[in-house]
Amino acid sequence: MNPTNTNPTSKSPRQRRILVATGTRAEYGLLYWVMKEIQGDPELQLQVLVTGMHLSPEFGLTYKTIEADGFQLDAKVEMLLSSDSPIGIAKSMGLGTIGYSEALDRLRPDILLVLGDRFELLALAQAALVARIPIAHISGGDSTEGVVDEAIRHSLTKMSHLHFTNSAVSAKRVRQLGENPEHIFHVGHVGVDYIKRLQMWSRDQLSESMGYSWQRQNILITFHPVTLETQTSAGQFQELLNALDRLGPDVGLIFTKPNADTDGRILISMVDEFVATRPNAKAYTSLGQVRYLSTMSQVDAVVGNSSSALYEAPFLKKPTVNIGDRQRGRIQSSSIINCPPTEEAIEKAVREALVKDCSATENLFGDGTASQKIKDQLKKIKDPQALLKKKFFDL
Repeated sequence: MNPTNTNPTSKSPRQRRILVATGTRAEYGLLYWVMKEIQGDPELQLQVLVTGMHLSPEFGLTYKTIEADGFQLDAKVEMLLSSDSPIGIAKSMGLGTIGYSEALDRLRPDILLVLGDRFELLALAQAALVARIPIAHISGGDSTEGVVDEAIRHSLTKMSHLHFTNSAVSAKRVRQLGENPEHIFHVGHVGVDYIKRLQMWSRDQLSESMGYSWQRQNILITFHPVTLETQTSAGQFQELLNALDRLGPDVGLIFTKPNADTDGRILISMVDEFVATRPNAKAYTSLGQVRYLSTMSQVDAVVGNSSSALYEAPFLKKPTVNIGDRQRGRIQSSSIINCPPTEEAIEKAVREALVKDCSATENLFGDGTASQKIKDQLKKIKDPQALLKKKFFDL
C-alpha cells in the first residue's frame, strides 16, 4: 500500500495539527490506519515524528518504510545509543527528551498522539507535558506485569488527556487511575483495523520476498527481553531455542528479532547464531506489517512473548504459545496457551499449539473501526488547551 501524501505544507485556519509519534516497526504498523484517517481528513493536519529504532541501521532504518507509505516525516529525533544496558537506555531517554523538546517547539502541534508503553514515549510525554501540549494515548489501561512497560504505560495515562483503550477492562483501569470518564473512549484494538483492511500475501509471495522455504509445519517466533527480571532474558530465550530444536527439521522456524530494550542485542546475537546452522530457520530484523501479518496468517502457530501474539493472532484464528510473565495481565482469547520459560514446558505447549483448533476463537478487541473512532474524537475536542488542567476523578 502506497497512499498519496495529502499533507498541506501549511496550516489553514480550520485545520488542527495532530502530531503522531512512532519509535518502532510494530508501533507504526498499529498506527498506520490512524495516520491515514488523520491524513485524509480536511479538518486535520497530520504531523509525523519518527525516533528510536526507526532511525537505527541495526534495526533496519524503518523510517524509510513510513516514507514509502506516503507519509511526510516532519521530525526525526535520534536518541538510541549503541548500549542496551539500563544505563544506556536511561541516557537514550535523556537524549530523546532534549531532541523532542526542540521538535515540539518547532512543530507546535495541537495534540500529540502516542501508542503503547515504550521508553521513547515516556521521554516524549515529559517534553510535551512541560510544553503544555495535550496528549492522546492509545492502549492505556492494558497490563503487562513482567516488564517495565507496565509502569511506563500507566505513567503515560496520568500524563495524557485523552484515552483510547483496547477493551472495556482497560477503560475501567484508566478510570481507576482517576481519569475523566468523559475523556476515556473504548474504541477497540487498532491492529484489528489493519488486518481487516489488508490483502494478505500468499505463501508463494512471502517465500519469494523473504527467501523462506515453507516446511510441513511452520512457526512464527518473537521473543522480547523481560525487563523486570535480572539477567534472565538470555536464559529464557535459550530454553525456547532448545525447545524449538527438539521439534526437528520438518518444522520451519521464522524469527522476528526483538526490540531495542535492555539486553535486546544479546537475544539478537543468539537468534543469528541459531539460524546460521539450521536450514529450517530464518531470522528477520523487520518484516514490515504486511509481511508480518501475512506470515502470521500462514503459519501453524505463533510463539514467544509479543503482544501481537495476544491481539492479532487470535483474530487470525492462530494458536499462540505465550511464554513467561511478559504479557501477564493482558486479556486473553481461548487460542492462547500459557507456559513457563522452561524447555520442557515450551516444547509441550508448542506441540499442543500445532494441533489446536482455533476456528472458534472469539474476537475480544473490536470490529476494526478503532482508527476512525480515534480520528473522530480528536476532531470533536472543542479546545485542546482546555484539556491541560486535569482533575482527579475519585471512584
